[in-house]
Amino acid sequence: MTAQMPERLTYKGEKLSLAEQPLSAFFKLARSKPAMAETSSALWRGYIGSWEINDGRLYLIDIDGELEDGSALTLDLLFPGFPDRVFAHWYSGDMRIPQGKLLDYIHAGYASVYERDLILSIECGVVVRETVRHNGKAPKGSGPEGYRIEALTAFGGRKARTQK
Repeated sequence: MTAQMPERLTYKGEKLSLAEQPLSAFFKLARSKPAMAETSSALWRGYIGSWEINDGRLYLIDIDGELEDGSALTLDLLFPGFPDRVFAHWYSGDMRIPQGKLLDYIHAGYASVYERDLILSIECGVVVRETVRHNGKAPKGSGPEGYRIEALTAFGGRKARTQK
């Protein structure tokens, strides 16, 4: 599997890259997922979710994806009546947020290793613990900081939406 584009997370005022897919737990519970267009081998899930943690609670605040018919995937389509944000009560697990410089690139999912990982433990959408795992130190002068796997055009079959 190709290294994957991250989900987006705003936490404590910082915009971070999330090496986890909290929405996949929702699709598993619902036993269905919209038919997504294939856009990139770096985006097997077919969408990029934007998340925020507000008052210790995890919210899905936007989604960028394209359905097989070329139409945009939206929050209101997935969660009718909730076009702006949805409390992620369905999600329990550890969310990994890679930080620092890349130590070991692994061309598979979210397996690459960075200097540290911020781990947010979530239970039913609520942050219950925050820990930091230190994975090593990159040599001075090595590459840029942060998880940066991206594609030039992930959703090229439709017009770009304006950011909220």
